[in-house]
Amino acid sequence: MPLIIIIVALAALRYFEVGPFAELSWWWIIGLFAVAFIWFEFLEKMFGFDKRQADEQLEKARKERVKKTFQK
Repeated sequence: MPLIIIIVALAALRYFEVGPFAELSWWWIIGLFAVAFIWFEFLEKMFGFDKRQADEQLEKARKERVKKTFQK
C-alpha cells in the first residue's frame, strides 16, 4: 500500500508541477505504476502474501471469538 501512496503523490506533484518534480519524466511514474501492477497481480500471489494476510485475519477473529466465549 505505501507504494500506491508514493505513486499517487508523485503523480500529483508532477501534474501540479511542484518544485523539482516539475521536471520529472512521466515515464518514471508510469514505470512505478507498472511495478505496482506486477507486484499486486503476480508476485504477491506467487509468494503467498495474499493468503497469509487472509489467514492472519481469520486467526485473529477466531481468537477474539474464543476469548469472548470464555469471558462469560
